[in-house]
Amino acid sequence: MGRKNKLRKFAEVLSFPNVYECYNVQQPTLVGAGMEPIDLKGKWNELHFKNDHPITLELACGGGEYTVGLARQFPERNFIGVDVKGNRLWKGAKTALGQNIANAAFLRTRIEIIEHFFAPNEVSEIWITFPDPFPRASKENRRLTSPFFHEKYRQILLPGGLVHLKHDDPAFYQFTLDTIAADPRCTLIYKNDDIYAGPLPYPELAIQTLYESFHLAEGKKIKYVRYKIS
Repeated sequence: MGRKNKLRKFAEVLSFPNVYECYNVQQPTLVGAGMEPIDLKGKWNELHFKNDHPITLELACGGGEYTVGLARQFPERNFIGVDVKGNRLWKGAKTALGQNIANAAFLRTRIEIIEHFFAPNEVSEIWITFPDPFPRASKENRRLTSPFFHEKYRQILLPGGLVHLKHDDPAFYQFTLDTIAADPRCTLIYKNDDIYAGPLPYPELAIQTLYESFHLAEGKKIKYVRYKIS
């Protein structure tokens, strides 16, 4: 039953006009609805959103709860959820279509090649919400706040573009703070190791992903970091 459900979602997502997919990491190109090839690098606003609003990415977006939530909260901005799993993206994309949330789109690809799909300065902000923390030291470069990924972000972010991390893992939180402190081109704006201990410092932190609800049910503290990359 689970496999059939996945296959149904894969088939359905191919018809969604708000989803774009990359099938070949070695030759990164995108297809849209109906498997039609499309080049969106530097043209997301022109060809998809049909406006000139700032673009925010949610990386490792899972079911897209944050992408859709941010798009509802900030209709004057455009949001793109990025994940490698098409059956995860299905939920967020279907919700956005069903609720006519036109400023939310989704990109299925590996984040390691994100620079192939966005032009320099095309992205204003990046959200990183509960990704795999890759706790083993041997996989440090796979953490989405590692120096490796910061260099990727610099290729697509506006100078001084914001990066947001929301997570439950204390080691990943500390790793992020250490990475920021060691990089003179990063500026820490705000950090909080327990955002629900008091009033939320930013209203968008009230959005919760499925994973966050699990972590809260287990009594874990949710952490948040906001910083700039130049």
